[in-house]
Amino acid sequence: MILQRPFLLPETLHLSEEERRRLEADYEACCEQLPPDLRAHCLDNYGVDLAGEYAGQPIANPFGKASGQLALNVRQVQQDVEAGLGFVVLKTVIAVDAAGGQSMAEWAIPETLMRVEPIAGSDGTPGWTVTWKGRGWHESFESYCDFLGASLDAAGTTAPQGSFPTVIAASVKYHLPAPGETEFRRGEYEHTTRALQAVWNARRSGPLPLEKDFSPTLAGDDRSREQEQILLWLRRVPGLVAAAALPLPDGTTPGVALGMKLMNTRFDLDFQVEMLRVLADEAEGPVAFVVYANRLFDPEREFEGKRGVAYGGPDLSRRNLEGLAALWAAVDRGALQRAVPPISATGDVLAGRMAVEYGLLGASSCQMHTLFQLRHTEFGGRMRNLTARVLHHLIFDPGTGLLAALLHLGHERGAPVHWRDLPAVGSAWRRATGGE
Repeated sequence: MILQRPFLLPETLHLSEEERRRLEADYEACCEQLPPDLRAHCLDNYGVDLAGEYAGQPIANPFGKASGQLALNVRQVQQDVEAGLGFVVLKTVIAVDAAGGQSMAEWAIPETLMRVEPIAGSDGTPGWTVTWKGRGWHESFESYCDFLGASLDAAGTTAPQGSFPTVIAASVKYHLPAPGETEFRRGEYEHTTRALQAVWNARRSGPLPLEKDFSPTLAGDDRSREQEQILLWLRRVPGLVAAAALPLPDGTTPGVALGMKLMNTRFDLDFQVEMLRVLADEAEGPVAFVVYANRLFDPEREFEGKRGVAYGGPDLSRRNLEGLAALWAAVDRGALQRAVPPISATGDVLAGRMAVEYGLLGASSCQMHTLFQLRHTEFGGRMRNLTARVLHHLIFDPGTGLLAALLHLGHERGAPVHWRDLPAVGSAWRRATGGE
């Protein structure tokens, strides 16, 4: 069993005996095959709605696969769709201009090795991290467009009645100027955005879900040595994407639902909050959502002869949760003038209860990478489909699953708590406790 220490929730989740027996029975009954409609099953059997939101679109459950090497071919996407995953973010492509130029080409290298290993947090809490050498999509941009199209086809447009199809999102690393530079390569923004839109518009209506990837490796790159440079990126990039994108037929709705995937910088939590404030108050274009927050960076850690690598584990979730708590404290004292964009949380989500921790701090969805890399023996499910095993663990685990955590909160509140209720429940808790 994958255990994670508490942040807001207690160590032991409190369920009635009847609920615990039913959940334990369901956990065993679903070990070989998940219900064909997870959302309907949980509504019918527990009175709990798992539906969430990602990039402005409803999703059947709050879980998605973060961009990475487990989302770089159609077979992987098909498995995610068949299992009923809420959304999939495809591998990050490096932006390209009409002539084929890539200013960030150093990020377009293949994965040569990946290592999954245990890691202990600074307080000794055990966890897992994944290290790899590659960065972004290393094939041609044209092949990425083909991949996006094939992934959208694999996801289809229908789902079980009352549920929602798996959302497919693109991920892009656009040009970012280094310290001392102010000019962005607009040609890369325009060509890349419009080409991806063309693929999307041929198969879907509405805005293209797109994440702007601020890789954790940027935390150790020359480009991010100065705080003001990072804030410049956050102010300017949304406007550049909006200017590059073709609007929807009504002429006013943005053609892209842009998500800004924030990294954990090597600065303190005050700066993490400042990044979020800038996105809310000063971004020069619409930000549909924020992915918070990418992995930590250790400049001294070595992997395959390279010094300075990104890592995850318990310290990542602790920092992210503390960062979100600091954000809402800033909101409560009036430090932000506008609403914070919806949050898709990431970082050390190894159990459903961790997703609930993020949900209580405002997340409308959660995306994972490391969990999909763990050995089969870490899961109770026996399905051949890896994503089905992951969802079985995240949702049904009687001790650490999403259902157990939501049922626990329902007892405390005296009424059912659905996934979408969590931000309001967390806000009420902060008001009642003064954030203590």
